[in-house]
Amino acid sequence: MKRYLKIALGMVLLGRAVALAAEAHSTSVSSNGGSASSSATAVGNARANAISAATNGGRAVANSQAYGNRRGFATSDAVAVADHGLAVSNSRADARGYFGGRARAHSESLAATVGGVAMSNSNAEARGLFGGRAESLSSSTALSDHGLAISNSEALSRGRFGGRAVSISDALSDTWRGVAISDVRTDAGAVWGARAVSNGLGVSVSGPGRFSRANVTAISRARNWGSSFSDAVAIEVRP
Repeated sequence: MKRYLKIALGMVLLGRAVALAAEAHSTSVSSNGGSASSSATAVGNARANAISAATNGGRAVANSQAYGNRRGFATSDAVAVADHGLAVSNSRADARGYFGGRARAHSESLAATVGGVAMSNSNAEARGLFGGRAESLSSSTALSDHGLAISNSEALSRGRFGGRAVSISDALSDTWRGVAISDVRTDAGAVWGARAVSNGLGVSVSGPGRFSRANVTAISRARNWGSSFSDAVAIEVRP
């Protein structure tokens, strides 16, 4: 009898050890005729937060999605704030580790506007296979004051057969009665014990009646115990 109890207890503890934890929080605040909506989805070993706030006729939309498996962990944060204009924030993080691989993905998106339009999109994906390690960090911020600000950030990483890949992407747009757009994409891949790191930064700032755009792409590949590093930066300011 004791033997069966020990077996049952061991199975319970094993189940706890491999159990996944998903956590999702969403908050919406609206006042004086404004509208706000937020959505947060977490699947597996993941955490997602979505916050939106609107007042005086503004509209704020925040969507956050996070997906992770037993050997992957994903976190996603989306925040949108609007007064008289429109603010949309979308954040997605996806981390999957297979066959001894590990993956981590973090994505954060922020859009804030006062009478203008601000749109922010962030995506982070990480894949670890056969003992590989992958880490992706993506951050997107768009700020607007009676202008148009659009910010897009994407970070992709893949580590296979003992390889380690790190991808970091940052995009920022800031405008005042102008148009500012920033697009940043980073991609890192490492195979057979190699190491690959990609860093990308894009900043776009525009003044009244001006247009500015920053496009950044950083790609890094390494294999057979080699190392590869790529850094790309684009900054455009039009006062």
